Amino acid sequence: MPEIQAFRGLRYDLGHVGSLADVVCPPYDVIDPPMLDELYRRHPCNFVRVDLNRMEPDDDEADNRYTRAARFLKTWRSEGILFEEADPAIYVYHQQFTWAGRCYTRRGFMARMRLSPFGHGLVFPHEQTMSAPKLDRLMLTVVTKAALSPIFGLYPDPKLEADSLLDRAIAGQTPLEATDPWGAVHRLWPVTDVDVIADLTAIVGPKPVFIADGHHRYETACKYREEVYESGFLAKDHPANYTLMMFVAMEDPGLVVLPTHRLFRELPSLTAEELTRRLGEYFTARPAGTGPDDAAAVWEDVETSGDQSALAVFTRADQRWTIVQITPAGQAKLEAVAEDHAPEWRQLGVSVLHRLIVETILGQNGQTPTQYVHQIGEVVEGLRSGQYPMAALVMPATVNDVRAISLQGDRMPAKSTYFYPKLLSGLVVNPLE
Repeated sequence: MPEIQAFRGLRYDLGHVGSLADVVCPPYDVIDPPMLDELYRRHPCNFVRVDLNRMEPDDDEADNRYTRAARFLKTWRSEGILFEEADPAIYVYHQQFTWAGRCYTRRGFMARMRLSPFGHGLVFPHEQTMSAPKLDRLMLTVVTKAALSPIFGLYPDPKLEADSLLDRAIAGQTPLEATDPWGAVHRLWPVTDVDVIADLTAIVGPKPVFIADGHHRYETACKYREEVYESGFLAKDHPANYTLMMFVAMEDPGLVVLPTHRLFRELPSLTAEELTRRLGEYFTARPAGTGPDDAAAVWEDVETSGDQSALAVFTRADQRWTIVQITPAGQAKLEAVAEDHAPEWRQLGVSVLHRLIVETILGQNGQTPTQYVHQIGEVVEGLRSGQYPMAALVMPATVNDVRAISLQGDRMPAKSTYFYPKLLSGLVVNPLE
């Protein structure tokens, strides 16, 4: 069973920095260059200087983005900008946000969790990872000796017992609060009551944990633990045995999974007619619109189809949208070319798109340069630029898909899920020394 613990986290002293919103930042993987510059300007102690220190022209082995990040963290601790919690705590974390005109609150808590390699316990991945982000995060972990950002974990709790316990624990308490660049409000309550923490670990401890977001960071934490172990300094209670985890119940009504649409840079420049001919007996195809501005209506058509594997494909050559749905012949072909994956994997829209259409039918490898976006407005903007010969609107995987595929020991293609909103970095840091 996953072992969770309270810990003495590092937090910003608001007496030093003022507003929490000025010093926290989104996770590194959603920060583009303009946002990075804006975060740098926002406050001299913004956490982005640690989590995603920018590269400088004269960087070398002695002075680079990683060594600067470590110096910032060390300096902020020594100057009291970051302080260590007086007592071990878990951190109740709520995110209030609006999506598609509806208001949600996602509830959970942060704690540290003992690491176990995938396949050796009750921690399950659901998505493929890439080597470059893991190397980047490992180098940062090595120099800072800290788990800087929480990994997002899901656990089953049909009666929401943990949330009910924590709601009682924080009743009447004023939270720390920050609003992110997308308007979501993030609220944090440290909880140090040992009885509450004991009751919480009893509720959550026996349950499996499914990684929703942060696969690269989890694998990095395991790699860092191995390196500390090999150095001969890893006692049973060494902090490197643990990572920082955000726990959210799979049944939480605030869970929102967004689609991740694809803008392909280097696929063949086909017309809709040529694409339909290439898809052949494996798909039905019907016209759905013309031009980038029809994307919203086309997406509504896909969403209401009731078919998780339905796709809408845009072909730049003739500016047309085509909705395609896999046929029994297509399912048989997918089973043949993806026999190494579980049946649940083969039902996903992203699996149908990448394994059957992109790789098998169009003959492209799995590393086709792709821009991933989540909102239809981003799709429209990308298509108007004329950079992309093809785009695809894809249904999102569900929480049940995550559970089913993870339990099969399988992993979805990269960028299959996007749990919105992202967790902020800098709310609390887990020291690994």
